[in-house]
Amino acid sequence: METTSSQSAPTIEQDVDLRHCNSFGLPARARRLVRIRSEADLRWVVNHPDWGRASKFILGGGSNLVFTRDLQPLVLKVEVPGLRLIDAGDAWIVEAGAGERWHELVMWTLEQGAPGLENMALIPGTVGAAPVQNIGAYGVELKDRFDSLDTLDLMSGRVVRLDREACHFGYRDSVFKQHLAGRSVILRVRLRLPKAWQPELGYLDLQKAQEAAGVKEPDARQIADWVIAIRRAKLPDPAQFGNAGSFFKNPIVSEAQCREVIAREPGIVHYPLPDGRCKLAAGWLIDACGWKGKSVGGAGVYEKQALVLVNRGDARGAEVITLAQAIQASVLARFGVVLEAEPVVV
Repeated sequence: METTSSQSAPTIEQDVDLRHCNSFGLPARARRLVRIRSEADLRWVVNHPDWGRASKFILGGGSNLVFTRDLQPLVLKVEVPGLRLIDAGDAWIVEAGAGERWHELVMWTLEQGAPGLENMALIPGTVGAAPVQNIGAYGVELKDRFDSLDTLDLMSGRVVRLDREACHFGYRDSVFKQHLAGRSVILRVRLRLPKAWQPELGYLDLQKAQEAAGVKEPDARQIADWVIAIRRAKLPDPAQFGNAGSFFKNPIVSEAQCREVIAREPGIVHYPLPDGRCKLAAGWLIDACGWKGKSVGGAGVYEKQALVLVNRGDARGAEVITLAQAIQASVLARFGVVLEAEPVVV
């Protein structure tokens, strides 16, 4: 992949305001920050006699973070660019720098005639953060389209290529949230998009959009447009209300627990899974507990989607966490279900 190599050592910025580096718009400052725009920039940090041994914090697009304090470690702001499309015979391999915006990558692939990512349109964040979270939407997860990635080990300085198995993808989880957390930096990601494209229209919202449009065989761009419209109707624009998208994971419970919850709440939105377990709609649980529109300080529950917590203009990270914990407690008390937060709390 073509990227711009550093002609000189990257600059260590001092006392950096991070309010515009996280989609929640929460106040925090980085004592020191370096922008990683190439592999050479990262190697400079790793090999530096002082910074190489310093503690580090890896920051991408900041769309999955809740800042509750200032950051003392050296912040590595990953901004590696680059897009490349490779013909692999029966599939397209899309290679993207970790600093590219995910949604812009999705739209670029459609422009190149390489469909397959359209269900994940408008997901915030960067390409490098996508495997960390194993992002997904409307029946498609990153792991379904994943080929490999390159990551640089912060201890050894070696660049390692990891395939899907090595990434240990789970529901909004990966090896990068487990034992590789803070130990390596993703430089570039490769996705495999089969040329024998098949639309994914299993979700009710998409089926409703298809019915309303009267389109029997939609193309990938039409599906992307539907997904974008659905997300915009449900989720607030971070420029208007800071947020991290869906704040809680949809809880997965046993078949017995699911039957118990349904017996008490027949209207609960749930999705049977192939292994017999059941995924419950976290937004429905939160709404049923009466949280939609409620606030704690400057943090609130979005009026149009209870799954989303928002910054009403002056929220602090502690207020977001207090609100989240109160929601978790009420859902547990009423339904006996544990809600797990998606964002990383710092």
